[in-house]
Amino acid sequence: MMMSSTKPEARPALPPSPAPERGRGRRDLWILLGLFGLMIAGLVAMAATAGWEETRAQLARISGLEFLALLALSLVNYLFRGLRWHLFARRLGLPTGLVQDLRHFLGGFAMSVTPGRVGELVRMRWLRRETGWPFERTAPLVLMDRAADLASMALILGISLAFATVGIAGGLPVAALALAGAIVATRPKLLALLATLGYRGTGRAPRLFARLRRAARSLRQFSHPAVVAPAILLGLAGWAAEGYAFDLLLGWLGADIGLSKALAIFVFATLAGGLTGAPGGVGGAEAAMIALLAMEGVPFEVSLPATAIIRVTTLWFAIGIGLLVFPVAERISGKAQDAVER
Repeated sequence: MMMSSTKPEARPALPPSPAPERGRGRRDLWILLGLFGLMIAGLVAMAATAGWEETRAQLARISGLEFLALLALSLVNYLFRGLRWHLFARRLGLPTGLVQDLRHFLGGFAMSVTPGRVGELVRMRWLRRETGWPFERTAPLVLMDRAADLASMALILGISLAFATVGIAGGLPVAALALAGAIVATRPKLLALLATLGYRGTGRAPRLFARLRRAARSLRQFSHPAVVAPAILLGLAGWAAEGYAFDLLLGWLGADIGLSKALAIFVFATLAGGLTGAPGGVGGAEAAMIALLAMEGVPFEVSLPATAIIRVTTLWFAIGIGLLVFPVAERISGKAQDAVER
């Protein structure tokens, strides 16, 4: 009797489980909620110290229309910087449109409170899915965006300090440090040298350092004045809009310190918060802002609600927009990737 040589029928391959992605999303959401809770808890504790009645009275001075005006000025910042992102994308040669670039830029705000804001690199993942470009080809876009922010904020801080008598200790060094970071981030030869030294010093991850060198070399195309000038102007206009919102807010609360001082304090606190390495600068930015306002004679019962309101209408408003756009960007990029794989 001959045995049948037929092989067992192969089981169909199961699609990869999306559970890890969902788990990571839930984890990021809990981190976001935790940071927001810590900020609120800290502000509540300080409000208790200042006196609930005084703090509540100051908050009540801001009308709904004024609050919307603050959000509108923050939106101006996001849109101008989104246009700058589109400018860089076109210069890099990415086959993306304005709406697509704005979706990537705004959706990345959902990850603003990751340490060092590295979560914003999700934009590179969306670009890889939708265009097929690897990370090393889109890395210059992220570097230029961050460098342009540093350069714009450094210029605003330097100009504001020149026109204000505000005694911000370390203001000029912080401006110089931000400007130096912007210069380093946009020097192809210097970045390539740092990547080489990093590999020689560690002797590990040769492919990673090779990718960094290739990304650094591609920065040359961004050094043209036709790119640098509008990028800096868009950044200046965007960040100045939020600084102006802070000036308006202080005036509405009866603590008008002048536009130059308000701009200097807002930008310095934002940069100082970022230098702490805390996600979104939470904690550091608020502490710096309250301390600097105190140096200008602003009472604590005014500086506390002013800080809380401006952080909600800038950082947390951006995160809120990001959380709305993020799932849309994920869905669209996922469909694009599926279409390429088919």
